[in-house]
Order: sequence, then structure tokens, then C-alpha cells
Amino acid sequence: MSGAISGMGYPSMGLIVAGLTQTNQSLDTLTAQASSGLISQTYAGLGATASVALSLGPQIASLQTAQNNIDAANGPAQLTQTAMTQIGSIASNLLAEMPNLTSLDAGEVDTIAATAQSDLSQVAGLLDSQYGDVYVFAGVDSSNPPVPDPNSITSSGFYAQISSAVANLSGAGYAATAAATLAIAGSNSAGTSPFSTYMSQPVANLSLPSVATGDGQPQPLGLMASANTTAVSTGTSTTGSYMRDLMRALATIGSLNSSQVNDPNFAPLIADTQTSLTGAISAMSTDVGTLGEQQSSLTALQTTLSDTQTALTGQLSSAQDVDMTSTLTNLSLTETQLQASYQLIATASGLSLAKFLPVS
Repeated sequence: MSGAISGMGYPSMGLIVAGLTQTNQSLDTLTAQASSGLISQTYAGLGATASVALSLGPQIASLQTAQNNIDAANGPAQLTQTAMTQIGSIASNLLAEMPNLTSLDAGEVDTIAATAQSDLSQVAGLLDSQYGDVYVFAGVDSSNPPVPDPNSITSSGFYAQISSAVANLSGAGYAATAAATLAIAGSNSAGTSPFSTYMSQPVANLSLPSVATGDGQPQPLGLMASANTTAVSTGTSTTGSYMRDLMRALATIGSLNSSQVNDPNFAPLIADTQTSLTGAISAMSTDVGTLGEQQSSLTALQTTLSDTQTALTGQLSSAQDVDMTSTLTNLSLTETQLQASYQLIATASGLSLAKFLPVS
């Protein structure tokens, strides 16, 4: 007679256990959602919104990758601009000194020549500027310095050959001397070119690194040590490369000496160098401006990509994220319900017929 009492307003134990199991499952689901912030850890658990999450996830990842690529490219590009500012200043200072070579005392020529030699070494060093492990003027050959030995540029074959041509100014004449220095500066031959093997190639063989922006059209970005990118060097005294022209001018002036001042070929050679350098500065300015425009374009694109990513992230959140306020409320209610179920089981388990019989 001690069996449990049924039919007295209490549900059967089977129904209680079934309800308890369901409540436990709900509690597990809500606990996981509160912890992760997601409706489900798997696409299958998202139900009807799974297709939305599957579509948006890769798009958002691609947008983030493109933004990261732009960030990574901005550092080298900015360092390039900084180096070009210094190189441009060297070129402008040299151009400003040109009139002094034919108007000052002969002794001043030696002083200006010494400065030009020092500036040539500085330009060579700036062309080897590095952003981390990347040589920013080396094009796609960015792991190798575009000028292999910048500190020894004034003892290189490039400088020695130009110096030899300038030393023969009186015998060869200014036209032949200018032609000789032009050919030397434009040469890609080993032992003559001051540039790396990669940089000592025709312009058509050189390439800039590109920024992958996610649209299938990588954008080239940067400047190269031995060749123009978008600027066209024009005139009768140019190698076609403003950097080669600048280095030629520095080597030419650096090779002059005071004993040549009264040579009738001296002033014409200075004039040719001045014309070449003026064109180099103009072309340099064009390329620097183009690089700046490319940077601005990439910055604007990065903003657009970020805005698009924010919008898609909002859509993805609606598809896979829980309403945390509602989830926490339901979690609290479910915990309360679970406790009540346990209490009900404990109460039902303690009921027996003996407890309802009168004591005799």
C-alpha cells in the first residue's frame, strides 16, 4: 500500500521527466547562445537564415582582406614619398647651384663638386630605402636592393666612366662629352649600371608591386629606381629616366674641377646638364604626383570597402546573432522552470498512500 499516489492532481512521472528533458535541452541551447552570441555554432542550426550567412561570410572576409592589403601597401608608399621629397630637394639644390659654376671663383667649383659627390651617395642610399624587408624602389624585386652598393657609388664603374668622360672635356668637346655621359647613365651593362640586375633592364621588363583590392584588378603602386612609372622624360638630353638623369647630373658635376673653368667647353656642358636636370625634376614631380593620387584613390576605396563591410556585417548579424537581452531573459526563466521541475519530481517521489491514511 505504499505505492505512489496518482490521480490526485499531479502529472505522471513520465510526463514530468519528458518535460524536464526538454527544459534541459532548452537550457543548453540558451547557455550556448548567451556564451557565443550566436543562434547556432553550425550553419545547420541557423535554419532559414543559413543561406544568408553562407553567402555573406566570404564576402565580408574578402572585404577585410582587401582593406588589410591596402594598409600593408600604404607604409611602403608613404616611405617612397618621404624619400622622394629628399631626392627632390637634392635635385633642386643642385639646379640652384648651376649658375654659380660659371660665375663664382674657380675654387668654388671644387666645393660644389664635392657636394655633388656626397649628394650622389645620398641619392643612392635613399633608393635603397626599406620598409621592413621591402626595398620600396626595387619594383617586384623588392627583396633585393636596387642599388647594390650605395656607399661605394663614387668608386663604381658608373661614376668612374662619367668622371673619365668629363676629364676629357677639353679634348672631346662638350657635345661628345655630354653624349658619352648620357650613354653611360642610360646603360644597363654590368660594370656600368649602378643598379641591380633586375633594375638594369629595359623599362618594359620592369614591374611594380600590385595591391589586390578584391575586384580582380590589382593596382600597381610605387616608384622604381631606374625607370619612370607614368611620367615621360622629354628633351634632347635625357635617358628617359629622371633618376638616371639626376644621377648623371650629380656624377657630371661631381667630376668637375676648378682647372676646367676657363675651358670653352665648360659652360656648354653645364648648360646641357642644367637642361637635363630641369627635365628630370619636372618628370619626377609628375611621378610623385601620380603616386599621391594612387594613394588617395586607395584610401577612398578602403573607406568604401569598410562601409560595405559594416553594412554586410549588420545583415550577417541579423542572420546569425541572438538578441542577447531576450536570450538572457529566457535563460533565467528556463533555469527557474528547471528548478520548479526538480522540486515537483522531489515532491511527487515522496508521496505514498500511507501518508494519507489516519493513524489508529
